[in-house]
Amino acid sequence: MNYNKKTVKDIDVAGKKVLLRCDFNVPQDKATGAITDDKRIRAALPTIQYLLEQNAAVIACSHLGKPKGEWKESLTLAPVAKRLSELLGKDVIFAKDIVGEDAKAKAAALQPGQIMLLENLRFDKREEKNDPEFAKELASMAEVYVSDAFGTVHRAHASTAGVAAYLPAVSGFLIQKELEVMGGALANPKRPLVAILGGSKVSSKIGVINNLLNIADTIIIGGGMSYTFAKAQGAKVGKSLLEEDWIQYAGEMVEKAKEKGVKLLLPVDGLAATEFSADAEAHLVDGVDIPDGMMGMDIGPKTIQLYSDAVKDAGTVIWNGPMGVFEFPAFAEGTRAVAKALAETDAITIVGGGDSAAAVAQLGYADKMTHISTGGGASLEFMEGKELPGVACLLDA
Repeated sequence: MNYNKKTVKDIDVAGKKVLLRCDFNVPQDKATGAITDDKRIRAALPTIQYLLEQNAAVIACSHLGKPKGEWKESLTLAPVAKRLSELLGKDVIFAKDIVGEDAKAKAAALQPGQIMLLENLRFDKREEKNDPEFAKELASMAEVYVSDAFGTVHRAHASTAGVAAYLPAVSGFLIQKELEVMGGALANPKRPLVAILGGSKVSSKIGVINNLLNIADTIIIGGGMSYTFAKAQGAKVGKSLLEEDWIQYAGEMVEKAKEKGVKLLLPVDGLAATEFSADAEAHLVDGVDIPDGMMGMDIGPKTIQLYSDAVKDAGTVIWNGPMGVFEFPAFAEGTRAVAKALAETDAITIVGGGDSAAAVAQLGYADKMTHISTGGGASLEFMEGKELPGVACLLDA
């Protein structure tokens, strides 16, 4: 995939109406609807402020939650418009619909330097179907399309890909950074390239492992997925998380790594418990075999040392997925130690979205990372080397 795309700085937006796809899919308090974390709104500010400074009229749009094409008051973007208005220090005009009378009238009246926000895109079932008529109606309100929602670029929806058929399409600053940093790490990494993969399932990381075996110098495996690898090598895993259908595949990956000269590191010790619970007592298991009646919950001190050493001399480190059940304090040390190792290395450090990003933020290391991806699923598909529809549709630089 070509990662070299035109950005907002490559086109003249002065006096033009710009359709800007943002990722305002923010968490809210179920009872009050109040936004509990506005990080995604803040992340969109540099692109919005640049467009407004360039005297563009900005028509922002986003999805929120999964309304499945139905109008749900609990998923209206009205609170987002209010918060965005506070952060920008200026009025954000809110449209009560998406491509209806209200939106079209407000878009037509919008002046350069003003901003409006459309209602939740996914209230219209045509959005997720990438319906060309819906995309055309969205595009008809603007003259330029700017994509800045990296969390949705792996989806071919009307607002992420479809509109690019009708408008010149470029990236905002958020997507530009993802393409430069992650694209650079995959296409031309500073070596050695160390990839750390965790999380619960091998099945969700197959494509990533396959692709990284062609790129990485070292691959580190942790989390629940490591027990499927352990089993493939004849180890006992007790009651640990295990994907029976993927044991053979895990074994093949180990062999493929040997053939390609890629170092594949697996846990050499761990913490286990008799039950999956925050109150469970942690037992140190020195070695790779988990005793019967117990389940692996985190990597152990020897593994922490092994993994931390591998990160020390890296040129680039990509991390996606926790090392253990980090939401339980007794089993968070492996993930904490990996985050600390990344914070202390001189390497380019890239954290894939989702749980790893949450862990890094929670542990206070976010400002020590080169880049934290804003998209979980999108960053995974990026690491798989897949073509992302929301990036492919942008103009090449």
